[in-house]
Amino acid sequence: MEFTYEKSRIFLKGTDGAAIAEITFPIADGVATIDHTFVDSSLRGQGMAGKLVTAAVNAIRACGLHVRPTCSYAAKWFADHPDQQDLLV
Repeated sequence: MEFTYEKSRIFLKGTDGAAIAEITFPIADGVATIDHTFVDSSLRGQGMAGKLVTAAVNAIRACGLHVRPTCSYAAKWFADHPDQQDLLV
């Protein structure tokens, strides 16, 4: 399984080329807003959403940005990962 990385989006393609898991994080004024996480039902229960947030956090950190999690899953992920709180605005 290999994610595809774009400027403000990370996703996993299914066999038909469509995204079956994705996270989006538009960037403005040095802040990446994690606003959407989607995981197809075929991948649920496998920790895919957590892998997406981790990948996004790593990409955002590498760019020297901060994070505003407006997606409910991302907000909970940050609450569960106090070691990543330094990224929050």
